Amino acid sequence: MVKITTLKPLVPRSSGYTVMPQPKRADAELQTAEHKAWRLVVCRRAQWQCQWVENGRRCQRSAARGDRMIADHIIERADGGALYDPDNGQCLCTQHNTLKGVMARTARKDGQGG
Repeated sequence: MVKITTLKPLVPRSSGYTVMPQPKRADAELQTAEHKAWRLVVCRRAQWQCQWVENGRRCQRSAARGDRMIADHIIERADGGALYDPDNGQCLCTQHNTLKGVMARTARKDGQGG
């Protein structure tokens, strides 16, 4: 009996990424006791419901429904927003927090003439 061997592929298997993304890391500031206390005040005030309003309707996502809620800086920290001022905070679901962040980065980029 003849044993047939196969060659290994010459090209390694691809993950589909052109460049592998960096692993996600939490900002150290978000782990501080001060930030956690600020988050609690902001989210409790909103009753753990997303405060995003679009077309006159408030988002229905909430912690009670099992949605993840994020305390968001209304004026982004990168734009000079107050770090622990509850008046600069709003409770957003992850979808709206991501959308707001993209919008803020785009506005920041456009404001720099990019």
